[in-house]
Amino acid sequence: MTATGVGPVILKLDNITVGYEHAPVLRDVSFHVHSDQFTGIVGPSGSGKTTLLRTLLGALRPQRGTVTTKAGLRMAYVPQLETVNWNFPVTVFECVLMARTEGRQWPRASRADKTDVAAMLDRLGIAEVAQRHIRQLSGGQQQRMFIARALLSNPDLLILDEPTSGVDVSTRHDMLHLLADLHEDGISIVLSTHDLNGMAAHLPHLVTINGKIIADGTPHEVITSDVLERTFGARLEVLEHLGMPIVIDDYHRVGPRAVS
Repeated sequence: MTATGVGPVILKLDNITVGYEHAPVLRDVSFHVHSDQFTGIVGPSGSGKTTLLRTLLGALRPQRGTVTTKAGLRMAYVPQLETVNWNFPVTVFECVLMARTEGRQWPRASRADKTDVAAMLDRLGIAEVAQRHIRQLSGGQQQRMFIARALLSNPDLLILDEPTSGVDVSTRHDMLHLLADLHEDGISIVLSTHDLNGMAAHLPHLVTINGKIIADGTPHEVITSDVLERTFGARLEVLEHLGMPIVIDDYHRVGPRAVS
């Protein structure tokens, strides 16, 4: 894993409080995104992970605090798969093409647009399913489709909400390797997740939240029993395996069972 968070700051939240209908979800949160960042946001359900991402995207305005964005910053978003209407009558190719809206009216598309979409699908390894309806894809293919759609805008910052949710272990690791490759290509990445062990193995930077930021640092700094208890409200054992921290759920009661 490479170092992260040492490049220029491209987006920052300073002491923000944000929520819905005046009910705060996050309080007094400061969070900086750097040009070389690859960060996982970890926390229990309802902890504010999606709220934090929506604030970074500008979809939520803080009740207090400030948001500063680098001039000209291009951001792209990959939503949770559970929020998508998979019956919408569109093919994989058409879904990705919809991201290319500037200067044209749907359904018209230039030859250059079509070439770009085909190249992006090939890059993401799903060119062979381009003409399938989106509901005919596996979970991993669905996720790659939305990443292809996001990348079509050539973003500086890619934000993903639970990109490994609902996929098997093999697909999860493939997805994280893909994101690592995109990061190596120069894209800053921030994602939310509940997958502690997957994040420890693949991401250089983690942040845990539960209404506020609990911890911020490398996997070794963040994945500790103390931090996880303050984040999840339950004691989780942490072991070391091949130089990486591994989280064990209910270790003393049921024996070693890794948390996913």
